[in-house]
Amino acid sequence: MNGTTRRGFVAGGIASLVTLGRTVGISGTISQHRKPNSRKPAAMRCLDYGLSFLCNPSPKNSVRFWIESRTTIIDDQTGQSTDFYQCASCKSENTFGQKDLLYQDNYDFMPIFGGPEAEDLLIFRRPAQLSDRYRQITKSEQVWGKPILKLREGKRTTELTTWDEIRDATRAAIPIVTRTEISHPDTKLRAIIECPVKTMNISLERKMYQVDTGPIALPDLGSRFDPAIESLRLAFVVFNAPHFADFVIEQPTAVVEDVQEKCKIYHYSNPISLPAKNTVFAVEPAGWPA
Repeated sequence: MNGTTRRGFVAGGIASLVTLGRTVGISGTISQHRKPNSRKPAAMRCLDYGLSFLCNPSPKNSVRFWIESRTTIIDDQTGQSTDFYQCASCKSENTFGQKDLLYQDNYDFMPIFGGPEAEDLLIFRRPAQLSDRYRQITKSEQVWGKPILKLREGKRTTELTTWDEIRDATRAAIPIVTRTEISHPDTKLRAIIECPVKTMNISLERKMYQVDTGPIALPDLGSRFDPAIESLRLAFVVFNAPHFADFVIEQPTAVVEDVQEKCKIYHYSNPISLPAKNTVFAVEPAGWPA
């Protein structure tokens, strides 16, 4: 299927869903970084996750990261909100080397940027064994310079409110984005986790759907962290109903053989279930900038 045909197919699928769902926002422009407290969380439009990036201006390494999810922490006591952008993983590398571009003792590398002007940086380094370098919090400007957010919102975002709408969007291969809202009554903190659905399960027999996607940045809302980026952990989110979500968090996990613990590694383990408000959206891609 050529690009023109595919664009028409996706746009036509979205157009049909608009008559069924609720369109919540239309925008096709590139959004440079906005101060996180300059807008209400409810006014957020879904990102086009195929075209949203975080760039860095360092002359040594002007690295560009693909944004995989966005977590917004809202303080209900003050009304302020802060965005955090979880970026795609890469491998530890000998950057710009003449040869041997991957380190022998290799590890996964993933950054999360957030706070005012995306100034805070949380780096995850995941080697084969446990390491005291698994989490590092620093200032992004000290690593790659002041970050530049290149965010593109979907051209049209349509809320899918029924199983039939979710089934049809899945069948039509339309990009789907979800938001999962969680909260803690004691700290008065809320979080909205927005992510593209990488895996969607559909049961035609039972008329059920199930989202399974990640990694995402899951905050610990039980305490007020300073900086707030310290509260984030890597997790996968799974849900099939609007009122709860299950999470499995990356953490040190025992490897057991013959009832004996052999070692511990970083692994997604010990699932938890939380009350949540889940919303499912079909997102028409913004298309390339003019």
